[in-house]
Amino acid sequence: MAGSTEREVKLVVTEGFRLPDLTGVAPGIGVGPARDRRLHTTYFDTADLRLARWGLTLRHRTGEGWTLKLPRDSAGGLLSRSELTVPGGSRTPPAELLGLARAYLRGSPVEPVARMVTQRRTLPVAGTDGELAEVVFDRVSVVTDAGAHRFQEVEVELREGGEQVLTPLLQRLRQAGAVPSDGVPKLVRALGERALAAPEVVVPRIGHGASAEEVVCHALAAATLLIFRNDPPARLGDAEAVHQVRVGSRRLRSHLRTFRPLLAGDWGEELRGELAWLAGELGEVRDREVMLDGLKDLAGRLPRVDGAATGDLLESLGLEIAEARGRLLEAMSGERYLGLLDRLVEASTRPRLAQGHLAEELETLVRRPWLALRKAVRRLGPEPADEELHRVRILAKRARYAAEALAPAAGRRAERFAAQAAALQTVLGEHQDSVTAQGWLRRQARSPRRAFVAGELCALEVE
Repeated sequence: MAGSTEREVKLVVTEGFRLPDLTGVAPGIGVGPARDRRLHTTYFDTADLRLARWGLTLRHRTGEGWTLKLPRDSAGGLLSRSELTVPGGSRTPPAELLGLARAYLRGSPVEPVARMVTQRRTLPVAGTDGELAEVVFDRVSVVTDAGAHRFQEVEVELREGGEQVLTPLLQRLRQAGAVPSDGVPKLVRALGERALAAPEVVVPRIGHGASAEEVVCHALAAATLLIFRNDPPARLGDAEAVHQVRVGSRRLRSHLRTFRPLLAGDWGEELRGELAWLAGELGEVRDREVMLDGLKDLAGRLPRVDGAATGDLLESLGLEIAEARGRLLEAMSGERYLGLLDRLVEASTRPRLAQGHLAEELETLVRRPWLALRKAVRRLGPEPADEELHRVRILAKRARYAAEALAPAAGRRAERFAAQAAALQTVLGEHQDSVTAQGWLRRQARSPRRAFVAGELCALEVE
C-alpha cells in the first residue's frame, strides 16, 4: 500500500474554457508539453453515501488500481489530503483500504455509486530543480443512479516546493476565466445533494444562553469528532493521531462525568466504562511513544562508550511500542470498538438527558471539578509524592475539559480558566512522563552494562 499527500487548488470553468499559455508564468519556470489521458473511474460508497458525507472517497481507476482519499484539510484555499493506493482488479475493494475506513463503514457494505470517464490534459510546471506543480484540466462525464451529466474543472496540484508558483499560476488561470471552487470533490459534485448531506457527527454552533442540552451535545460531538477524524491515520501508526484519539476519549469520559446529573439512568456511566477501555488501549502505545522521544533526547547526552547499550535499551522500547500498536490495531478492528463508535454517534446527536434541567445549572456542574482541584492542591505538602501530583494532574484535566465544554456558552471567563488549567496540566504531565520513564528504566537491568545505562538515563530524568 503506497501513501502520499495530495495538495491542490480547484477552479471552476465553464464550457468552452481553454487552458491558457503558461509560458513565462514566473522567472526561471518552464512548462512541459501537455499530456492527454482518458481515465475510467468507478467510485464506491455505502447506500447512504457515508464515506462521501464524511469526506472520504474510495475509487478504482483503470490502470492505477484502488485509491482511498481521507478527509481533507483546507488552509488559504489550498486543499490537502492523504491518499492510499493499492493495485488490484475492479470488482472487490482491497481489505486494507476498507480496514482504514472501518470507523466510518462499521459493517456497512460498499457498492458502485458513480462511474466517470475523464478526458484529462496535464501541463507540468518545473523549475531548475525539478517539477513544482501540475495544471490539470478535466472534462468529466459521469453516470449515477440519478442520471448522467458533464462538468469541467481545473486543478493546480503542488509538488514539493510548489508554493512559489501557486500565486502566478492562479492569476494566469483566472485571467483565462477560471474562478475559485468551493473545493467539492468530483464524486460529491456528481452524486448531488445526498452526498452534500451532513456526516453522522456534526458539532452544533452554540452561543451565550445555550440550553443544557445544547452544551452537552456540543461537548460530546466535538470530542467524538476527534476520534473519527484521527481514526484512519492512527491505524497507519501516526503518533499524533493516536494521541488525538486518546484525547477525544478522555474528553468524552470527562464530559460524561461533569454532566452526570443531567443524564438519564446509567447510560453515561456505561459509556464511560467503554471509553476507559479504549483509553487504556491507546495509552499503551502513546505513553511508550512519548517515553521513547524523551529518552532519545537524553541519550544524546551520554558518553559514546555507552552507545551500544543505549541503542539496545531504546530498541527494546521500540519493540514494546510495535507490540502495543499491534494490540491497538486489533482492538480498533473488533466489534467492541465499532459498537462504541455507534454509541458515540448516538450520544453526539441524541444524548439521553433527564428532564427538567436548566441552563443555569451548568455553571454549578462545571465548578465541581474546579473545587475538587483546589481542595487537592491545598492538601499538598511542601514535597508532595509523585502519586499526589499525578492526582492533581487528573483533576486539572477534568477542570479544564469542563471549562472548555462551557466556554462556547459562557465566554471569555471560562476560556481563560481553561487555559490556566491546561498550563498546569502540561507541567504536571511532563513530570508524570518523567516518573513513568524512570519506572521503566528501573525495570531494564538485564545485564550490567544495560543496567548502568538505564541508571544514567534515570539520573538525567530526575534532573
